[in-house]
Amino acid sequence: MIPEPEGELFHAPWEPRVMALTLAMGATGLWNIDMSRAARETLAHYRSLSYYEIWLAALEKLVADSGALQEPATPPLRVLRAELVAATLARGSPFTRAPSRPARFAVGDRVRMRADQPTHHTRLPGYARGKIGVVTRLHGVHVFPDTNASGQGECPQWLYTIAFEERELWGEEPAQRSTVSVDAFEPYLDPF
Repeated sequence: MIPEPEGELFHAPWEPRVMALTLAMGATGLWNIDMSRAARETLAHYRSLSYYEIWLAALEKLVADSGALQEPATPPLRVLRAELVAATLARGSPFTRAPSRPARFAVGDRVRMRADQPTHHTRLPGYARGKIGVVTRLHGVHVFPDTNASGQGECPQWLYTIAFEERELWGEEPAQRSTVSVDAFEPYLDPF
């Protein structure tokens, strides 16, 4: 990604239009937030694009993949008045779900992050794969982005915070004793 000046929300006149188009098309329901994130993060040329170029390229991909460009294309119409946009965006949409089973892990449990490289978009950071950490918090059950991004449904999963010693992640003696925390879904974790 190309570094951009700090403190400016937009750097060119076309950028707010891209954001508006992205929000407007997202409201059609043709894709969900996880599909949108996956479209951005899996762009082949992601690192060579500026922030809003990434959003535009992902929007182009989502629109093409959704079939919205095929005839007859009639996405559902939802009206959001301009004065309600800020409040609607601030409210967001619920992401927590009722648990269907107890959590597999508890605070204090040692766990190992899965080491496999999935063939799909995932929220499991590569630097934490195969590493050992400790559960420090349970966040409840949430929409699982790995399945939701691919249209396989929400598949709600327990979400945990896992703390890793700096040495576990980076493999060297740290200058200072630090921990790195990662929010991780239950399918990413194995008991250790």
